[in-house]
Amino acid sequence: MKKPKYQLIVDFIKDKISKGEWAIGSRIPSQRHLAKMFDVNRSTVITALEELMADGLIEGITGKGTIVTNNTWTLMGNRSSTNWNENITLGIHKPSVSTVQEINEAESNNNLIQLSKGELSPEMFPLEEMRFIVQKVSNQLTSFGYEEPKGNIKLRRAISDYLKIRGIDVSPSSILVVSGALQALHLISIGLLQRGSTIFLEIPSYLYSLTVFQSVGMELKGLPMDREGIKIDSIYQPKEKGKSILYSIPTFHNPTGTLMQKKRRKELIEYCEREQLPIIEDDVYRDLWMDTMPPEPLKAMDHYGNVLYLGSLSKTLSPGLRIGWVVGSESVINRLADLKMQSDYGSSTLSQLVATEWLSSGVYDQHLENVREQLKVRRSTALESLNKHLSSYATWDFPTGGFFIWIKIKPTFKVKRLFDKALSKGILLNPGSIYAEQSGQFIRLSFGFASLDEIKIGIFQLSQIIKNQ
Repeated sequence: MKKPKYQLIVDFIKDKISKGEWAIGSRIPSQRHLAKMFDVNRSTVITALEELMADGLIEGITGKGTIVTNNTWTLMGNRSSTNWNENITLGIHKPSVSTVQEINEAESNNNLIQLSKGELSPEMFPLEEMRFIVQKVSNQLTSFGYEEPKGNIKLRRAISDYLKIRGIDVSPSSILVVSGALQALHLISIGLLQRGSTIFLEIPSYLYSLTVFQSVGMELKGLPMDREGIKIDSIYQPKEKGKSILYSIPTFHNPTGTLMQKKRRKELIEYCEREQLPIIEDDVYRDLWMDTMPPEPLKAMDHYGNVLYLGSLSKTLSPGLRIGWVVGSESVINRLADLKMQSDYGSSTLSQLVATEWLSSGVYDQHLENVREQLKVRRSTALESLNKHLSSYATWDFPTGGFFIWIKIKPTFKVKRLFDKALSKGILLNPGSIYAEQSGQFIRLSFGFASLDEIKIGIFQLSQIIKNQ
């Protein structure tokens, strides 16, 4: 006999609770979410929840939603169950803000038009080349164990050669292989900075969407930008020297796409050397230039070990490889390498060997040429659609690299409403608020991931949402 629909929901929730996947204290999905999941109306969901409440398994709590209050074991006996949910807020690492959590979850939904993702489309993924390289590496494999603390020496040599072409002359001993730039930031935050330190950074900035520094007691101080990057005269030094650092994305800044020019870079380096202000240079978008090569990195002008330089293959090749690097003075790299070993005992050997082959064989540079050509087409499609459909409602700058367009929506329409309405129509984008943009009028639109048709449809739909407000 076919079960009624409400009973399917009851059985699903009981199963989650009995397995411990939804522990006591957990908040269960909203009525709207459950209705969508089971393709039923809200009244069916309410019937199911009322039965579970009658069984004593869940309870509606004002301001918290519907919470698991018991499981089958606690109902059977007098013994109370361990409630891990009481520990969720006790850890030192802060949770992402709710909008960022919502975006992170939605980015795995293939049914959405992804105008938020900061990665290249599968259409640009060099599948045949990757298969060839993985096969080549696997044919040469011997048994492999843990890597050296700083990473595979062949990969560090390949990174050293790669960086020389980009103006950074550094030996392999001053390079640490990490699982992406985000791990580098985490290692820096726990290994090099005092609690209570000040992190100067552009405002808006990608770093505001993370909690990596705030979770260990650092304070973020935003610095205003113009079209050439940070306004240097806005930097001020706290009275206590040695307790501040500057984080910057000078090349195709996330989220604005700004490119810091050579003169400004030189001025910034000179200021930071004079004031003994260390710099973290996040340069993960450097290879995604489309028109002309960007100025050399800040690290190329650094003669005193003042700059920690972050690079990665995640934006240009594949985030799935989980390969990035940190460049700095040997003593600093030794410290970070020790912390990384304590954290994960080294990045994947297989990924490191694959990355080595990409960088040392010349295939990576060929891949970048193809990526740049495709990004030009995507940029052109996005800008044409913006000019056609959104020019009455928004303004934006022309991006010369990366895959983001920073769009200012005219004040008559609030971006939070646009984000929610766009998501309800199957379009995901990033509101400026997650980057600490204060006016509430900006969105970051990515043209790197969605197909050309999706870019056109998404931008047209955004214009209709604003038009029909």
